[in-house]
Amino acid sequence: MKQPLSFIHPDAKIGKNVIIEPFTTINKNVEIGEGTWISSNVTIMEGARIGKNCRIFPGAVISAIPQDLKFGGEQSIARIGDYTSIRECVTVNRGTSASGQTIVGDHCLLMAYSHVAHDCIIGNHCVIANSVAIAGHVKLEDYVILGGLCAVHQFVKIGENSIISGGTLIRKDIPPFVKAAKEPASFVGINSIGLQRRGFGTDKISEIQNIYRQLFQSNQNISQAVKSIDKEFSKSKEKEKILSFIETSERGIMKGYSYK
Repeated sequence: MKQPLSFIHPDAKIGKNVIIEPFTTINKNVEIGEGTWISSNVTIMEGARIGKNCRIFPGAVISAIPQDLKFGGEQSIARIGDYTSIRECVTVNRGTSASGQTIVGDHCLLMAYSHVAHDCIIGNHCVIANSVAIAGHVKLEDYVILGGLCAVHQFVKIGENSIISGGTLIRKDIPPFVKAAKEPASFVGINSIGLQRRGFGTDKISEIQNIYRQLFQSNQNISQAVKSIDKEFSKSKEKEKILSFIETSERGIMKGYSYK
């Protein structure tokens, strides 16, 4: 349903049962999936690919050109998955020639005033709280929660099922299944409540906890701890995810636990 006071470019592809409120602008080369609701005063710019049954609130700007001085006007997109909510004044920039796209997954919640920069990949079921600033080329795996006012350095990677305290400055990679806080961002435990909600059993949570104790609280450096974990812990999907994340980290991982 299109309101007469909204503008939709004739080349835009709008699915069935899409609601577009007044004073919203939808540019060319835009695709919007069925059942999506777009509030008033939203700007959907060229290159947006918005999934089914999304909700986009007033003031949001989707697929504006990157805030990157190297951007040369190349064709790129910003892809929003199905069942994702984008709250007031959120900005999601489209990609650059580096990857050609910015991706926000399915069932995500981007709260008011948060920003997702060019070439980011946001997984499924992620929650990005108010005023979070995510720089370019960042990757969030599934079920990541970023507390309000977090700032994420470019090219950082954050592992699945992790939760970051509000106001944290994230300059290093955050491994999966953990809680991170403090300055600089440090390990403060595993995300046990989140893991319980995701169906992880007591034994599995204990295994993850023991792996991170070995990694961060054993008076070994990271390389030594990784070798110890690989040798001492039985093979499991979670162990392999943790070790693979650490071994492929390009920025290095966050600091270990500190009492200070």
